[in-house]
Amino acid sequence: MANNYRFENGDWVQGRSRDGELIHGYVETVDSIQEIVKVKVIESDNEEAISKSMWILNKRAEKLPELPVNNESQLLSLIDLALLSKDEQWFIELSTQLAAIKKKSKVNNKKSEYLISGNRIRNFDAKR
Repeated sequence: MANNYRFENGDWVQGRSRDGELIHGYVETVDSIQEIVKVKVIESDNEEAISKSMWILNKRAEKLPELPVNNESQLLSLIDLALLSKDEQWFIELSTQLAAIKKKSKVNNKKSEYLISGNRIRNFDAKR
């Protein structure tokens, strides 16, 4: 089996169903013997497929690259998705990341309260 077709639970994929529908979702189950994956469909050109799970051949699916989530609005969107998909583990992971970002933001805001604007040394320049 080629490396391109090695999937794990939770991988984000895009591909085509056996009926030719375009799908985008995440892997729920991997059957490496039959070389198929069960995908929870998040987006599709067939609206009836959205929010359903479907089996597709590995060769009809492509693993999507992992993108870093680095801001609060992205995390909130993913938290909504975790709630919709009832994925408790993912929800906890995302909530922990969100709390860390908020804590870091709060610390940076406190530090900036104590910074003095401008160049203090310039005020003592003898050439002026």
